[in-house]
Order: sequence, then structure tokens, then C-alpha cells
Amino acid sequence: MTAVLVVNSGSSSFKYQLIEMDTETTLASGLVERIGELMGQASHTVMAGVSVSGVGETVDVTSTDADASVTLQTSVSLITETPYPESSSERELPIPDHTAGFAVMLEAFRAHGPSLVEHAPVAVGHRVVHGGARFHEPTVITTSVERDIDELSGLAPLHNPGALQGITAASEAFPAVPHVAIFDTAFHQTLPPEAFTYAINADLAERFRIRRYGFHGTSHGFVARAGADFLERPVEDLNQIVLHLGNGGSVCAVREGRSVETSMGMTPLEGLVMGTRSGDIDPGVLFHLHRRAGLDIDELDVLLNRGSGLLGLTGRGDLRDVIVAADSGDGPSQLAIDVYVHRLKGYVGSYYAQLGRVDVISFTAGVGENSALVRARALEGLEALGIRIDPERNAARTRGPRRISADDSAVTVLVIPTNEELEIARQTLSKVG
Repeated sequence: MTAVLVVNSGSSSFKYQLIEMDTETTLASGLVERIGELMGQASHTVMAGVSVSGVGETVDVTSTDADASVTLQTSVSLITETPYPESSSERELPIPDHTAGFAVMLEAFRAHGPSLVEHAPVAVGHRVVHGGARFHEPTVITTSVERDIDELSGLAPLHNPGALQGITAASEAFPAVPHVAIFDTAFHQTLPPEAFTYAINADLAERFRIRRYGFHGTSHGFVARAGADFLERPVEDLNQIVLHLGNGGSVCAVREGRSVETSMGMTPLEGLVMGTRSGDIDPGVLFHLHRRAGLDIDELDVLLNRGSGLLGLTGRGDLRDVIVAADSGDGPSQLAIDVYVHRLKGYVGSYYAQLGRVDVISFTAGVGENSALVRARALEGLEALGIRIDPERNAARTRGPRRISADDSAVTVLVIPTNEELEIARQTLSKVG
């Protein structure tokens, strides 16, 4: 059996999945959060059908934080080959740092399964948000790579430092296996210069690495390939538009399997209307707010990243809540949905023009996979472009990849559930062989 552990680490939390790559099956997943707070939380889920093995296996896990003087230790005797339905466990305890968090994770595997002896990971894959222009493929993590990720933190101050903390802790927990960085920006390294270049002073742009990098690349790449698989066609034969719509959202134009345009820019702030982010905005608005409202740089940063988007328009950051309010007649919520789909439709039309021919449009992520309303409104009125949704197919709530376009639609419209963890595991395994 060949297992890969996937880690998605932030500054105060990390998620993980153990994936059996022979069958591409998730064996277990978990979340360790509120790291560094007075009391942390940890949850661990063993998937249905997964067995725990290890006759009389007794293991010790110890992690001591020098500053907080907290030691986590457990000794667990595991049972033999006992199949479980899906089961979850939760704990509250002090988790002073990421190293202690990984000790809690290991303890959960040993107490609840599956066995990390039987399913020993051959590698650990780490999601890293920003790889700049430097990293364009999965990269085995070395001391030099860690320094580069740290240096790129200036471009992703909310994300890369947390990823580094996870890398350090995971390397201590699994010192004998390779660790691989999978960069959100890597898929977009195929953008042509005319797509990634901003029309500002060229010397400043080069000095401060100002260009479009794009994000959600792991998801966009996975969905583009999954869409091709669903249609049983080579990805190289297709031009696709992928709409990753969650609390954050982005659009990607994919020509023959390669990203050629994307809506997020140097940071994840550009592009679509999002839960708390403004997306595209006239930069002159910032000058005006600074001069007339007295907002400083940090206040403007918070406004656009955490106080705008759907939250700024309605006071609600979750599109589901906005839709409920709109259905009850709330005017600001109705306007917010109009603004949301107007922006989305504009990107679909723009990327159709950039590609010249579109074979597939795919919706993915939380909103894209679950909101029939957003899917219908984003593409309505585009029949002249050969895009036609079947209302019944669109309204059906089924899992898995599915076609929602009408039989006479020249462009195939799909809903493709994304699986970024599986994509990270695949890329990790491809790197370590």
C-alpha cells in the first residue's frame, strides 16, 4: 500500500488527510485548530470501511513546548482488523505550537486509526499558497526551499508563514520521508506575459515582483483534468473555463490543459466578488478613502480583504445566507447577488473571447457545486455563444461529476467536485516516484 499524508497548514491551524494512493481513497482526515490559544481543538475522522490494525501495538507520543511547559503523552493499545463505520473523535486541550499539534494528530491516529504502521506515508505533501515566479512544479522541500518560501512571505503574509510552521512540525514528526511543496500559484506559471503583466512602471514591477500570479491553481488543474476524463477526451484537445466558487473565488481559462488567464492577481484580492473580498475595484477608490475618509493603508487592507464583498454589501459573508435574505425580499441582498453574477458573467465572456473557442465550462467548490441559482444566472443570456443549461439537470442535487448543459448546447457545462487534497497527493507521489 502507498499512502500520502496531505497537510494544509495556517498560522493557527492545520488540516490533514491520509490518502491511500493505490485506490485514491481517503483513509482519515482531521483538523487541529486554535493553536497557541489557551485551549486548542482537534478532530479526527476515520472513513467508513477503514480498519484499525496492530496487535498489541503500544506507542508513545511526546511533545514538549519549552515556553508553555506542556507535554502531551499517550500510550494506546490498538485492536486488530476491526472495520469501522465512519467515526469521528474530538478533543480540547492546550496546543501551544504546530509541533504539539502534530503530536495530537499522531495520537489520534494511534488511538482511533488507521494504523500509521500499516499505512505508513511514503511522503508528506504540503499546500503552499504562494510560490511566486520561482516555483512552477511540485518541489521536494530542502532548507533552501524553506528559505525561499519564507522570502516569498512578503507576497502572502497571511499564508506562507503558516505553511512553513506546518512544514517544520511535519518534518519533525515524519523525518524519514520526503516532504513536497505544492504551490497554489504553480498551475498559472504558463500564463503568457500579456496576461501576467500589469501596465505600471516596469522597473518598479521588476524590483518588487509585481505581476499576476493567480491562485486556486491546484483546484483549477484538477477540475480541468477531471472534466476531460468525464468527457473521455484528452485534456490537450479542450479549451475550458473553470469557475472555482467558494468563499473565495476565481476563474481560469485553460487552453489544452494549460492556464492562460486567471482572475486573481498578485494577491487573492483581485477578480470576482467574494465572501469578504471586494475583487476588482478602481484603485482610485483607495486614494479617495485615504484623502477624504482618513483611512490608512492597514485600514484599507482590512476593508478590502475582510470587510467587503458580500459582507460589505449585505452584512452577510456567506452566499447561502444572502440568497435566503434575497428570497425574503431584502433589497441589499438582491443587489449583492446581481453584482456577484454580473462580475462572474463578465469573466466568462472575457475568457471566451481570449480562448476563441470554448468546449467546456466547469463549476466547482462550495458555491459552484451546490448553487443552482448561481450557475443558472451566471450563464443565462449566453445562448448566442452556444451555452445553454438544462434547468432540470442544473437543479438536480447529486454527487459526483455531472453534465448540466442541454443536449443542444454547443458548450458542455459541467459540475465537477474539486479535490485539492487528492491533487496534492498525486503531485507529491509523482515527485517522489
